[in-house]
Amino acid sequence: MLFTLIEMLCAFNLVTIWFAISAVLMVFVSGLTELLSAQIRFRLHAGIFLGISIVLLCFTRPVAVKKLRVGREKTNVDALAGRDAVVTKGIRKHERGEVKVNGQIWTAISENSEEIKAGAECTILRIEGVKAVVTKK
Repeated sequence: MLFTLIEMLCAFNLVTIWFAISAVLMVFVSGLTELLSAQIRFRLHAGIFLGISIVLLCFTRPVAVKKLRVGREKTNVDALAGRDAVVTKGIRKHERGEVKVNGQIWTAISENSEEIKAGAECTILRIEGVKAVVTKK
């Protein structure tokens, strides 16, 4: 219960939850080792607990983090990457042009220094400073 409480207080970082799972599994293991002396039983339980915890932490945490974490919502400039735009001012090799996306005009450059004529559709690859880096669609 302590490890579960710590996990909840630490904003679900998925670290101590594996120790909580190990502790639950140890309830069943402890029933199998009743005939051993207390000193041997403690060492055995501590070793098994740590072993299970480390295995769970190392092998299942990365999978759980990938599956349970909600991706960041792309906002503002980050949301423009991958969107289609219309070239409003032609883009030439070594010259900037302009593209319109979501009703906004952006200064644009071509990814491969290729020429893109006005009126053509393009895809925004990324934003670098105040320029959109685009490629022909």
